[in-house]
Amino acid sequence: MTRTSLAERQARLEQQRARLQREEAKVREAERKARTRRLIEAGGLVDKAGLGETEANVLYGALLEVAGKLGDAAQRARWEAEGGHAFDREARARDAEREPLILTLAGAQPALATARLRGLGFRWSKVLQHWEGLAVYDEARVAAEELGGTLRRVAPAASGVAE
Repeated sequence: MTRTSLAERQARLEQQRARLQREEAKVREAERKARTRRLIEAGGLVDKAGLGETEANVLYGALLEVAGKLGDAAQRARWEAEGGHAFDREARARDAEREPLILTLAGAQPALATARLRGLGFRWSKVLQHWEGLAVYDEARVAAEELGGTLRRVAPAASGVAE
């Protein structure tokens, strides 16, 4: 049976301690990033609700009042429904001008071009070897011209009839 010296055991313990410290640091960093993300999202919602320019005392007071009402299940359900409807209206308005398009380009494109196409609403089809997606026609046409590609509509343009 091999005996380990006290120095060897202490070295192993130091290695374990260092490994645990690294793991704890990773956990703290992940928690910090998650908190930062939540704060950014909350700030975005405050701005989206049109309260971005509200005085800090007024906004904080209003939020305290809302926080006091979170226990009321009926009120919370009303807020949830109203928020969901608002998000749906915004999504419909954002997508109203978009239509299904196919963009064909010759050869591989640089990273900046592919990022731009993704930002317009396109994705690369590996099977069909073209870019496809929901995009605003005029914006996609400009990109197609600049990249030397061809753009075509998948379906006729919307007739303007409301759903």
